[in-house]
Amino acid sequence: MQTLSRPGALATRLVLALSLACSGFGIAKAMPVAAPAGEVAWLEAGMDGDVDRAFARAKAEKKSLLLYWGAKWCPPCNQLKATLFNRQDFIERSRAFVPVHVDGDLPGAQKLGARFKVRGYPTLILFNPEGAEITRLPGEADPPQVMRVLQLGLAGGRSVGAALADAQAGKPLAANEWKLLAYYSWDTDEAQLVPQAGLAALLASLSTACPSQESEATTRLWLKALAASDDGKGARDDAASRERLLKVLADPAATHVQMDVLTGSAAEITRAAASKAGGHRAAVIAAFNGALDRLETDTTLSRADRMGALLAKIDLARIDLPKDAKRVKLPAPLVSDVREQAARADREISDPYERQAVITAAAYMLAQAGLGGESDALLKANLGKSHSPYYLMSELAANARARGDKAEALRWYEAAFDASEGPATRLQWGASYVSALVDLSPRQGQRIERAASQVIAEAAAQPDAFYERSARSLQRVAKKLHEWNSAGAHADTIQRLRVQLTPVCVKLPAGDAQRSTCDALLRGDGDPAASHG
Repeated sequence: MQTLSRPGALATRLVLALSLACSGFGIAKAMPVAAPAGEVAWLEAGMDGDVDRAFARAKAEKKSLLLYWGAKWCPPCNQLKATLFNRQDFIERSRAFVPVHVDGDLPGAQKLGARFKVRGYPTLILFNPEGAEITRLPGEADPPQVMRVLQLGLAGGRSVGAALADAQAGKPLAANEWKLLAYYSWDTDEAQLVPQAGLAALLASLSTACPSQESEATTRLWLKALAASDDGKGARDDAASRERLLKVLADPAATHVQMDVLTGSAAEITRAAASKAGGHRAAVIAAFNGALDRLETDTTLSRADRMGALLAKIDLARIDLPKDAKRVKLPAPLVSDVREQAARADREISDPYERQAVITAAAYMLAQAGLGGESDALLKANLGKSHSPYYLMSELAANARARGDKAEALRWYEAAFDASEGPATRLQWGASYVSALVDLSPRQGQRIERAASQVIAEAAAQPDAFYERSARSLQRVAKKLHEWNSAGAHADTIQRLRVQLTPVCVKLPAGDAQRSTCDALLRGDGDPAASHG
């Protein structure tokens, strides 16, 4: 399985068990395209020149530019297509900006990923007509909320970075600027505004500095601080915090507007507010479950968001269990609800984008509820219905791995790699396969070498294999191979792979950021994951 965000409100918890030949010419030109009536006129971009033309157009037309970075297989990307991009108000609003779609599997796309500091799929970035970044939109939020934040970004002109600098300097901000800070996609910030280690403390300080302590923006900043807390950083485990959280959870309007944070981080928020098992934690969990019950039956929310509420209830039921617990016994009513919702989704969903987003989430939900066999059955039944079945195969591999069936897990990892499409995706799935081979069957030296050699060969045929996601996939392969050879038993294999990789690195320009990444991969002089393209 790949590391990714949960669709919609599923954006935090759908991180499954293994969490995280193309020409050199762009295949699309970012020129005006007449979209069919009722659709967004996305400009497809895969190279610097494509995006540069789009920015030039935006400047000439005095329009903002919205960049959408995604992938065909990605469940949250498909959720955006099923719930946001097809909304009539979004389609109409898109006439006011230049919409640009960068598919991570287009030739040159990973270099664009490095240029715009985007990694996780999906990422939505709004730029002003001069090409300066205004904000990153929270794709996991309820679509109407995303629309409101988009409108704020289009109308405001000031960047979130400028608003943050003023807030930290103690300068007054307008209410809309506080809301932009609260709804900024901190999950896809990629250390543009704050290092990940400092995020919880920053969010906590912003929630304190916001002048209206009862506002939607303040509450969101505070909840996100709780969700990001690590060992108490940025949050306080005290009676006042618990009382404040209980008040939010009891308020239907507040829980609806903060839906994505509450469902995506229920367990994290609970641990931050009540760090130890006992009466305080039980009270928070009871209040949380009441709020989640309301969200699960709220038909104004998407099916994925309602399922996110159910998955959050599973997270809370598992809160004191090890993350990799193989035997899980949850309350019977909860298990019954999980079965019913998964079956209903499978029975009722006809939209292929929604199916890719929701069925993968439903399968994960079944597995988390201890229903691994039913999760497998759902995934297998949907292989022929998915436009990216290799994603479902990766879930089948993760399920087999969780139950200790190594041979079956490796069969599905290999099948997923074989079926995967797109250069960056193939490197990512190939890295998962190599990693699984090393972890589950380290004695199969020939099979490991064959898989690693195939990954290197495919990287050699790509123009941007040592940038961003693709670079991290290759670094992951190299790290696993170094671990496998830690005692020197496989030195001959490593040397053959190094010989295969060397001419690939030599072809890269000496001053190119890709060169140092490539050179470090099989050198054995430290953790290759420390090198970034």
